[in-house]
Amino acid sequence: MDIKYRNITVRAGRAARKLIKESGFNWDMVDVMAGASGGPKWLVLSGLDRLIFPRFRKRKRPLFLLGSSIGSWRFAASSCPDFEKAYGAFEDSYLMQSYSAKPSPGDVTDEAVKIMDAFFGDKASGCLVHPYLRLNILSVRCRGIAASENKLLMGAGVAAAAALNAASRKSLGFFFERALFYDPRDIPPFFNMTDFPISRIPLDPGNIRDAVLSSGSIPLVMSGISGIKGAAPGTYRDGGIIDYNLDVPFSTGNGRLVFYPHYSERVVPGWFDKNLGWRRPSPVNYDSVVMVSPSAFFVSNLPYGKVPDRKDFRMFAGRDDDRISYWRTVLGESARLADEFFDAVRTGRLADISGTFE
Repeated sequence: MDIKYRNITVRAGRAARKLIKESGFNWDMVDVMAGASGGPKWLVLSGLDRLIFPRFRKRKRPLFLLGSSIGSWRFAASSCPDFEKAYGAFEDSYLMQSYSAKPSPGDVTDEAVKIMDAFFGDKASGCLVHPYLRLNILSVRCRGIAASENKLLMGAGVAAAAALNAASRKSLGFFFERALFYDPRDIPPFFNMTDFPISRIPLDPGNIRDAVLSSGSIPLVMSGISGIKGAAPGTYRDGGIIDYNLDVPFSTGNGRLVFYPHYSERVVPGWFDKNLGWRRPSPVNYDSVVMVSPSAFFVSNLPYGKVPDRKDFRMFAGRDDDRISYWRTVLGESARLADEFFDAVRTGRLADISGTFE
């Protein structure tokens, strides 16, 4: 480990490594940015987001943002007309969320709406007229009993999906249909993905709020979202069910890059793959990806020696001030990741410190 870059881990696919070695790295090379599910884990990426997005301000070509769950929320906030204001409001409102000892799905959904209102305000459609950012959101449309709001039926559907997924990831298609909500101004390079049943719904001012909300609607924790304008009838839920850390054909192989700030060195394809250590993304899908994530050294030096996660709500039950203090510390420490990554780019060391996905 290069001690100068001990807080970050950088990995690159074969085509990405070749391009960086031959031409160096610059932000004009990036066509796609990826954002994973993971709830509060995103907090460790704030420093990267805050330095990365301003780097694109002179961009002319579209930059396609693809996120599921909290990844889509990060990107929705980042696509608002005033980045600093919206992203700051997203951070603050996310930190301040609070729940009773046993919140209902409706209670959690109401809190999520408050967070969304904080960064969208009354102009959610503003991110659909951004000069170069193109927001793309992944959700799922539930099938069969997985679509039920009855906890017993939904729980049975989720359990069956998890059991079959252990044998074959494709079996998720029996229970969930991938839903891609996309900015129709430019067709994204991943538009034609075919590994799961899929519906493609153009974003517009009438459905963007529901699309963002559905993408993070965790089964059994939040209410499902139905009646989404332009989408097929049904109940829509968290995109991380299929696309937890994203295993999709990001790029068209045009010699350009996919940039992926990720909170972990591991890529977990779907929500049910967390405990399946052998389940990995397709190397082909990651051929053009450059991923930067916190190193084990960095994580070990965070409070409690871990990245924030949803278990923190139980860990700090009745002690919101302590949780908020912990999360604020992580936000501050996340600037270290950005500083080291940008130093590696500036000095031309990025290729030297990049590992592979193999």
